[in-house]
Amino acid sequence: MKIKIIFTLFAIIWIGLVVRVFHLAVQSNDYYENLSENNSIKTELSAPVRGEILDRTLDPIAINELGFKIALAPHLTHGDDRSRLDTEIAYLQSMIPSLDAQKIAKAYIMQDSYYNHSFIDVVDFVPHETIIPLYALMNLRETIKISPSPKRLYPYGPVGSHLIGYVAKANQKEIDQDPSLQLLGHVGKNGIEKYYNSYLQGIAGERRIKVNAHNVEIEEVGRSATQENHNLVLNIDMRLQNFITKIFEKRVGAIIVMDVHGAIYAAGSFPEYDLNTFVSGISSDEWNALMNSVDAPFTNKIINGLYPPGSTVKTGMGLIYITSGMLNENTTFMSTGSMRLGNRTFRDWKKTGHGITNINKAIVESCDDYFYQGSLQVGIDRMSDGLIRMGLGKKTGIDLPNEFIGTVPSRAWKRQRFHQPWYQGETLNTSIGQGDLLVTPMQMAEFTALMATGTLPIPHIAKMIGENPYVPVPLDVLTPTEKQKLPIIQRAMRGVCNDPNGTAHARVTTRFPIAGKTGTAQTTGIAQGTKDRQNEKSMEYLKRSHAWFTTYGPADNPQFVVTVLVEHGGHGGEEAGGIVSEIYNKLDDLGYIKK
Repeated sequence: MKIKIIFTLFAIIWIGLVVRVFHLAVQSNDYYENLSENNSIKTELSAPVRGEILDRTLDPIAINELGFKIALAPHLTHGDDRSRLDTEIAYLQSMIPSLDAQKIAKAYIMQDSYYNHSFIDVVDFVPHETIIPLYALMNLRETIKISPSPKRLYPYGPVGSHLIGYVAKANQKEIDQDPSLQLLGHVGKNGIEKYYNSYLQGIAGERRIKVNAHNVEIEEVGRSATQENHNLVLNIDMRLQNFITKIFEKRVGAIIVMDVHGAIYAAGSFPEYDLNTFVSGISSDEWNALMNSVDAPFTNKIINGLYPPGSTVKTGMGLIYITSGMLNENTTFMSTGSMRLGNRTFRDWKKTGHGITNINKAIVESCDDYFYQGSLQVGIDRMSDGLIRMGLGKKTGIDLPNEFIGTVPSRAWKRQRFHQPWYQGETLNTSIGQGDLLVTPMQMAEFTALMATGTLPIPHIAKMIGENPYVPVPLDVLTPTEKQKLPIIQRAMRGVCNDPNGTAHARVTTRFPIAGKTGTAQTTGIAQGTKDRQNEKSMEYLKRSHAWFTTYGPADNPQFVVTVLVEHGGHGGEEAGGIVSEIYNKLDDLGYIKK
């Protein structure tokens, strides 16, 4: 019996060994073959050349400056002995005296280790004209590797900086999200460069080589080409972009020039900054100056600046009023210059009032009284819902990163955010674009295009992505009744710029009629006891109102929207009317206005 048990155990052990040998020799063959291949096959990646960015006339906006990077062989240091490294650095400096020895040493030591068998990048960029006379001699040195390394260049410097954005060195978080950046080194950080980064940067090529135990190449076993030069053509016309930069002079604010279908021909957030300073790394002093400036040059005011829209919102608000069922286009209110509600007085900008006022007069002359009184009948819920449907309080969908949504206040919004009830006085403030109502200039341009055409376009900067046109489909957001009565608002907007009583009439000098709406958005409250408003120009700069003027033209055949915001500029028509007029005349000079 004992013998049988021993033989049984012996048989089980042998069967187990045979099964294990079979598994290792046959079934795991592929697994160990792959491990073996990974130990002997090395993959070298080649970085693609980043695509260029061109304007609509194919004028280069972002290009690649030809140059080279320098790498040193690994293991040039042993413990505390860095004599071999110092020798190589001294050689590099003898060839290119402008190189910084300390930076080279620091870059090398950070990446050198016993486990790293790859060359270590120590100089990111040397201009083509500098390296070419030295290339043959330096390339003979086994410890030095010279590789092509284009550098991003922005020929127009600061012009259009907030639209274009820039590339800079990728940080570790970005590399973790996209491992290819370990090879590419640079990534889009802002603007179009960031939004379309994955397209512009292309796809790396691969070269698979067989190496021996000493990491010496034996043969090439495979290769795939890089997918590169993914160029991007924008709707921007740099002639127009340069023009708006010049005419805005030293003002702070934003300009948007967009066709009524959403294609952006020019847009600026001012002040601007030179994009080229970011490519190789900006100094801490330069960074702090940008970040701490009261004019916020690093903020893209086009999509990240939040402002009360002031009277510019009265066009959409008026359309909501006359289609509400509470009011219509024939409804009138007596404007006396102020309205009393509870213990507060709500003033009109015109001290003596406007007299009997209907919707046309209310928009042409920007009568606050009309909108105060109408808001109490229409109510904040209809007002809020209508403005959101018309594009405020949500993203426009523009092809730029990190767009802000702004605020359209309502009962529900206030209850959720502040846990407080809504008051009628807040309804009055909202009706004239004040209080908690906040918009971006981009939202206001889109809102104006809706007033011009009856459809809400998707603003877009890109024109062609490779060979594919980019044409987002506009949104149909107006009700049938709103579409029917939209011409009433359009007629009033024309009057703003052309009627002798229009708030922009004195400042508009276009070669053809345009339509629009001015706005003076207060940044400082006016005390209840104040009877006479202080002149804007006599106020401290930061207490002055923001000046808005948003327009479309030609008035009878809408083709373009021009929206201008001047921070602390005072009255909209007075400050922005001339700027808007010059832009339309420039559009005409460039042949974009079809009469």
